[in-house]
Amino acid sequence: MGEPLHTVLCERLGCRWPIIQTAMGWVAEPSLVIGSSNAGAFGFLGAAVMTPDETRAKILQVRQGTDKPFGVNFHSFQPGAEQIVELILANREQVRAVSFGRGPNAKMIGRFKDAGILCIPTVGALKHAQKMVELGVDMVNVQGGEGGGHTGSVPTTVLLPQVLDAVKVPVIASGGFADGRGLAAAMAYGAVGIAMGTRFLLTRESPVPDGAKAEYLKAGTDRIVVTTKLDGIPQRMVRTRLMDRIERSGSLGMWRRAFEAGAAMKRQTGASWMDFYRSAKGMTAHGAMPLRQAMMAATMPMLIQKAVVEGDIENGVMATGVVGGRISEIPTCLDLVERIVAEAHERLGALAAAGTGAAAGTGPGHTEPAAA
Repeated sequence: MGEPLHTVLCERLGCRWPIIQTAMGWVAEPSLVIGSSNAGAFGFLGAAVMTPDETRAKILQVRQGTDKPFGVNFHSFQPGAEQIVELILANREQVRAVSFGRGPNAKMIGRFKDAGILCIPTVGALKHAQKMVELGVDMVNVQGGEGGGHTGSVPTTVLLPQVLDAVKVPVIASGGFADGRGLAAAMAYGAVGIAMGTRFLLTRESPVPDGAKAEYLKAGTDRIVVTTKLDGIPQRMVRTRLMDRIERSGSLGMWRRAFEAGAAMKRQTGASWMDFYRSAKGMTAHGAMPLRQAMMAATMPMLIQKAVVEGDIENGVMATGVVGGRISEIPTCLDLVERIVAEAHERLGALAAAGTGAAAGTGPGHTEPAAA
C-alpha cells in the first residue's frame, strides 16, 4: 500500500507531508519558514506586513536556509504590492505558491499560474471559496471560526464539508488543528491536508519572544475570545488586561488606536497617510468593508507587532486560534511535524483495522448468529 498521507497537496507543493505553516504577520519570518519547510511541511512567508525591500531580503534569507519549496503571502492592497508580486515571480523556481485573503483579480492569478506558482487563498465563508474558484485559484484553504485573528462564525466541522461539496479544487482545512488526530479527521472529511498557525507560532523556530510564548501557553480556552473592538471585524485573541480595556472602550477609542497604530506603521515603513487610505480603499473594494473599519484594519497589525515582535504584552494584542488553549509545550518544527505524522498514521491505521475487522465479522458489536 502507498503512503496514505501523500496527497495531491504534497505532489503539487513539493513538500513531504500535507501540513501547511500559515503566513502569520510578524511570526511567519524566515526562521519559521525554514524550520517548517525543512521539517517536511510547507511554509509560507508572511510578506503582507513587509515592505518590498524587506520581502526581497527575507525571500533571499529563506532560500539560503532551505532548498525546499515555500510560499509567500501578500495582500494586493498593501503598499508596494506590485513590487512584491514581481519579487515573487522572480523567485518562481523556489516560491511554489502564494496565499492571500482579499486580493488578486483573475488577471493577476493568471500571471501566477503562467509562472507555475499555485494560488491558495484562505477563505472563511462558502461564497468566498466559490468566488476564488471562479477567479481560477488552484486550491482553497478553508478556515473555520476556530481560527486565530480575523475569523468567521462558521465552525470548521460545518464550513469544511460545505466547501468540499461546492468546489472542484483541492481543499485544505484550517481552524482548530494542532495534531495528527486533526490531520486524520480532515482527510476523512475529504481535505488534502491541514494548515496551522497557532501551533507553529508555539515552536522553537518561531521568532515570537519567549515571554510572549509563555503568555500564550498560560491561556486556556476560557481566555481566548472573539472581539470586534480592534477594528470592527471579529478577531480571535487572547484575553489580556489590554483586551479588557479595549472591550470597555467606545468608537472614539477605536479610532485613537487606529491613528496611533497608523503613525507607528508610517514611521516604520515610510508610507504616507495617502498610502494607508489607498490600502483601506482596496480592502473595501474587495470585501464590501466600510471605510472606517478598513482604515483601522489596515493599521491593526502594529498592535499585534507590539506583542509578538517586541514582547510587550501590556501594550500589544495576541492573536490566536482557540486551539491555543490546549497547547502546553514548545517543540522544534521537526519534532512537531514528526509527531503529527506519527499520530495521523496511528489513527488512520486504527480506522483501517476497525473497518477490516467489521468486514470480516470480528469488529466491535459482532455476534455470531444463533444456532438453528
